[in-house]
Amino acid sequence: MILVNINIDRDIKCNNIKLDILCPISYPILRHSVSVYILTWLRSFYFRLTFSMGDCVSSFEKANFMIYVKTGDRLNSGTDANVQIILQDYSENKTEEFVLDKFFRNDFEKGNIDAFPVKKPSHFGNEIAEIEFWRDNAGLASDWYVDKICIENMKTNDTYVFPVFRWIKADYHYIIRHLDTSLPQLDPHPEQRLMELNDKRQSYQITEKIKGGPAQVKEIPSDEQFSFDYKWNIAKRKIQMIATSKLHMLLNGANWESLFDLTNVYSDAFGEPEGVKKWSNDIYFGSQRISSMNHSLIELCTAMPQKMNITEDELKQVLDKGWSIQQAIKANRLFIIDLIDIKDIPVRSPELILTCPIALFFLNEKKQLVPIAIQLFQEKREDNPVFTPKDPPNTWLMAKMWYNLADASYHQSLTHLAFTHLLMEGVCVVTHRQLSQSHPIFKLLAPHFLYLIAINTRGLDLLVAPNGWVDKTMAIGIKGMFSLIARGINIWRMDTHGTLPEDLKRRGLLNTNILPGYHFRDDALLLYQAIKNYVSKYVKLYYDKPEKIFDDWEIMSWGNELTKAREKGGCGILGVPNNGKFATVEDLTITLTSIIYTCSVGHASTNFPQYDEYAFPPNYPACLKGTPPKDKSPLTENDILIALPDKPTTLDIMTVTKILSDRGTNSIGDFEVQYIFDPPAKNIVNEFREELKDISKTIKERNKIRDPPYIWLDPDFVPNSISI
Repeated sequence: MILVNINIDRDIKCNNIKLDILCPISYPILRHSVSVYILTWLRSFYFRLTFSMGDCVSSFEKANFMIYVKTGDRLNSGTDANVQIILQDYSENKTEEFVLDKFFRNDFEKGNIDAFPVKKPSHFGNEIAEIEFWRDNAGLASDWYVDKICIENMKTNDTYVFPVFRWIKADYHYIIRHLDTSLPQLDPHPEQRLMELNDKRQSYQITEKIKGGPAQVKEIPSDEQFSFDYKWNIAKRKIQMIATSKLHMLLNGANWESLFDLTNVYSDAFGEPEGVKKWSNDIYFGSQRISSMNHSLIELCTAMPQKMNITEDELKQVLDKGWSIQQAIKANRLFIIDLIDIKDIPVRSPELILTCPIALFFLNEKKQLVPIAIQLFQEKREDNPVFTPKDPPNTWLMAKMWYNLADASYHQSLTHLAFTHLLMEGVCVVTHRQLSQSHPIFKLLAPHFLYLIAINTRGLDLLVAPNGWVDKTMAIGIKGMFSLIARGINIWRMDTHGTLPEDLKRRGLLNTNILPGYHFRDDALLLYQAIKNYVSKYVKLYYDKPEKIFDDWEIMSWGNELTKAREKGGCGILGVPNNGKFATVEDLTITLTSIIYTCSVGHASTNFPQYDEYAFPPNYPACLKGTPPKDKSPLTENDILIALPDKPTTLDIMTVTKILSDRGTNSIGDFEVQYIFDPPAKNIVNEFREELKDISKTIKERNKIRDPPYIWLDPDFVPNSISI
């Protein structure tokens, strides 16, 4: 216990305050530390006491302006430091220094808004152009993160917004202009802008965490950490979910006794996944290619694939009556998926096998996509037959399960993790390194990076780590996953795979009359076009002349680092328009649309169906035991059960995919953090929101006649960012 006897003489300086510290601990070092802390606190107290009686605490009746300060809600964002501010009008007149403090109130606490009335001098105008503010290092907790400062003219009721969104260094005078939005060549305070970018480059360093993989942040900056556990603590949530769902009995189980035994589990769990009742159905298997989580592999088939070990006459038997393969091709009713990209990817143990299938699908007379042929490996050989619906029922089922094993490996490694989470992390890092927070493009992109680095860091640490979830539940394990990621990012291009219309054109599916029922395409095109409209109007607002792009050294540095090879310290993204040397508004529009689309629509479509698909292992197995069928001999239900993951592994799959399928952030357009305050830009945001409302109505109407409905791309459901 420390007792402090303080005698303050108001006429002497704080340095001369007398302290009598009575401490029962005799260690001199500790006594010295306590004395220093008390003295620091008292200086702060005296500072506030002295200045709180000045202009800042003038009465509301005398005040000309009300200053509102919003402290951020990040971890340790509140401060005990002393804060001062100077206002400047558009004639460059300045006020005196105002001390922002209310006596006997703990100002600037995390998440709080504090209001301070101030009286302007007679020569000062009614409009505020910029503010200059700073803090000292006083108090036990002096660090401070500020969201924004708003100043209301008490006479006119006009409000001036000064977005901050920064950690405030001690004794550095920050100058923030009204709305804080400018291209670098137009910024009147380039020194501060450069200083802050240099600081960001130290915090956001680029590295390659996966050998041959995408660019990521070297160490997670404190700004990117979650300030709360909530649903982001995957391990904690998993334990809680098992305890509350009465599924703990599966932890000590072995193999499943019957499919009925497995199906019954879900009545006591987290809701029945879609796949439980439909997994054996060919129509459902076909819909998984176009209306589920791995929706962008299917292509229009324009010729019979020569590497498939089946003749056209044999295939004719599984088409609608009277149809031949050539007729189906000519009518645009034959489709193909070739998973050659996963060929020779390693698995986590020698007894496991990863197939590398090629499959054909037919659009039948009811306009339903159904599988007609599955070859589980690429090469023609006697022990690699082509399975068809004419084969024994359980043999055909097993062929579909081994196909989905390969599809799941591709989906989790590339469609989901590499092509959304990891590629966009690199873009996020480059954006922080090269674009000032005052840059309009930073403000456009920032809401779509919310929690991205944090969830990637936590996901890699908990799920994609040695002996983690991927190693326990997937045949490829992290060794195969990392190999596939390294392969995939050298294939993915922003101008094709990352630009929806071009990707659909590449696969022969841009025409919406081809392959009706391709719900992903039909809904995603609406959202892609809305995002592109939004981005195009926003970019044109700030780049109304071509030279503004050429003169913007920040956007040029951003494009350069996006495209620079990873081995040279860049992001290494292929297919950026004009190789990152942006010359037109269209170059920027395509690039920014791709990024926002991927962080929102792209991720939502591939992430949120996971529980419905993966939670019931026969439907979409990520790992199967034994060997794939090598002939068409009849198989039994027991053969299927033996191939499935055991009970503890199934429980692991159920809980994690349930967590990953939960939404964590606001719907697209409803930004958690508002970075855009420029009135013309805000109008563009509002127009975007109205277009999203119309799209939501359209999709809801479509879903009234879809069976089953495709809910994943309703804008009400799509988050702004990759946050889970």
